[in-house]
This record gives sequence, structure tokens and C-alpha cells, in this order.
Amino acid sequence: MADAADARKRILDAAQQLVMDRGFGSTTVDAILEAAGASKGAFFHHFASKAELGHELVRRYAAADGEMLEDLMARAEAGTSDPAEQLIAFIEAFEQGIEDLSLAQPGCLFVSFIYEQFPGQDDTRALILDDVLRWRERILDKLALATARRTPAADVDLASLADQVFTIVEGGFILARATGDPLKLRDQLRHLRTYLTLLLRPT
Repeated sequence: MADAADARKRILDAAQQLVMDRGFGSTTVDAILEAAGASKGAFFHHFASKAELGHELVRRYAAADGEMLEDLMARAEAGTSDPAEQLIAFIEAFEQGIEDLSLAQPGCLFVSFIYEQFPGQDDTRALILDDVLRWRERILDKLALATARRTPAADVDLASLADQVFTIVEGGFILARATGDPLKLRDQLRHLRTYLTLLLRPT
């Protein structure tokens, strides 16, 4: 049983790296199996098709993304009761850990699945949308609480600003990949933190 679970994980890990490097459409099952050191029998034992593998890749990636979001937010909430300070601390914690994250995850898996056509794509894209909305709702909650405590320095659409946080994180991965500098995302997070500090005016 452990061997089967290990083979499944190796296939998923190899597939994720290849999809980030080549895109989902250009990643073949044979290439995945070669990278994973697994057989076709092992592949089809765990996945009925390449599309099912893709769906599971996105589900796993979104789950890990959600865990990271909640972990960083919990750390920020443990440090202060002020929602503005919590949000800024959340961005700062993300910023400080970005070097390890960029090395472990040198891109955004979602990009490969948003632009490509494949069977079952609607269900897979629904997973991506759920992750985007989870970020929006978590950040929007902090923004709403922060602006209820003190008037922001400028009028702002809070829902749009919540989306900007997700946009900067995911766009930062693309910038880092395009420039070959994994720390470009850290710079973008620093700009975001400065903006939120000026806007929310924590004590």
C-alpha cells in the first residue's frame, strides 16, 4: 500500500515539475513516467487519463496554496489583534519566506490549465476559481475589519484590492520566471506592503 502511495506521489511530483516547465499540453504521459521512474501500469492504476491527472495536480496545488494562506494568516493573527497589522504582517511573512517558496515552486501551476483546452477542463478550472475566491474572501475580511476601525487614507474598492493581493502573488511568479530572478516576487510584495501601510494606517 505504501509503495502504491509512493508511486502516485512520484508521478504527481514529476508531472507538476514538467507541466510548470513545458505546459500541460506539451507534457506527455511517457515523459512523466520517465521522470517519475514509474510504469504505465502504475499510472493507469492511479489515473484513468492524463486529464484526470491534471485535475488532481490542480486539486493538490490549490490545497497546498490554501494551507499556506491559512498558516501565514494564523501567524499574523497570533501577533496582533489589529486587522490592518494582521494583513501587513501576513504580507511581510510571505515576503520573508519567498526565497524558499520560489525555489520549491518556481511558477504558478494554474497558468498552464487556464489557457489550454483539454477534457474535463471546466471542473479543473472550477478548482482554480475556488482558490482565487478563497484568497479574495480571506483578504477582504481583513480589509473590511481594518477599514471599519479607521478610515483608509484614500477611497478604495475593497474587493478589487483583495483581488490585487492574489494578482501580485501569482503575477510575481510569472515575473520571476520571465526574468530568471526568483526574488522578483519579494520586491512586488514589499511594494504591496508599503501601499497597504500607507492606506490602512496601522497604529
